[in-house]
Amino acid sequence: MNATPWRKSSFSGSGDGNNCVELAATGPHIHLRESEDPATELITAPETFAGLLRALRAGKPLGQQP
Repeated sequence: MNATPWRKSSFSGSGDGNNCVELAATGPHIHLRESEDPATELITAPETFAGLLRALRAGKPLGQQP
């Protein structure tokens, strides 16, 4: 049984056919997966994920420093 506390975006709606990115925070890690392919997970540190969110919100390509 998978005990990871996955959270789905409120923008995704509910029911089948509403695929989205899901997020889970477990200890020192952030887990990401696509609901369409839940067996594949990306795992990162909270600081790295925060940097990704900052870059996306700023509209900057990844790899560019602020």
